[in-house]
Amino acid sequence: VQLQASGGGLVQAGGSLRLSCAASGRTFRRNAIGWFRQAPGKERESVAGISTSGGITYYSDSVKGRFAISRDDAKNTAYLLMNSLKPEDTAVYYCAAGTLLYTGTWSIKGDYWGQGTLSPSSS
Repeated sequence: VQLQASGGGLVQAGGSLRLSCAASGRTFRRNAIGWFRQAPGKERESVAGISTSGGITYYSDSVKGRFAISRDDAKNTAYLLMNSLKPEDTAVYYCAAGTLLYTGTWSIKGDYWGQGTLSPSSS
């Protein structure tokens, strides 16, 4: 699976943006999808994830209630809708495809990673 993240851009605080993660290959629907981000000088963090069926979604506390992850297997694409953006949401956002894990909290073990897309949010 090859992944291509897109949709990042400059947006004012309080605005919205939708990121896309387009996948090539026939195995997209067999993979759970996760969005991660890495802000300058910080470690990469998990943002959201979605199961293969779409029936399970999870979010980090920092984005819960503001971000929504979804997938369209017919288009081999996953999305991250980001609302009420804050300056602290500024980061390079990555999507990953892999296995959904539960070890007390949900997480994605990413087997395939896309290149990042920068989403800066100005104050």
